[in-house]
Amino acid sequence: MTITQIEYSTNFVRLFKKLTPEVKKQAVKAESLFKKNPFFPKLKTHKLSGKLAGLWAFSINYQDRIIFEFMEKGKVLFYKIGSHEIYKA
Repeated sequence: MTITQIEYSTNFVRLFKKLTPEVKKQAVKAESLFKKNPFFPKLKTHKLSGKLAGLWAFSINYQDRIIFEFMEKGKVLFYKIGSHEIYKA
């Protein structure tokens, strides 16, 4: 499965702007991998539960994640980006 379209929530864009240049670079790299294969092993893509049930997350690096939702075929919406704090509502 390849991702043909990624939409970004306003919250995601706001959080992305606050990241360090290094994490931004890593996020762009991870997104590129994600587009080719959202379940690429390095990304550690996983389903979320609890308040975030229905959403998914993948790793940018050891600490940072992107929370997203699969929409129609090939389309995803990125909700949040950042450290583990983003799992808190």
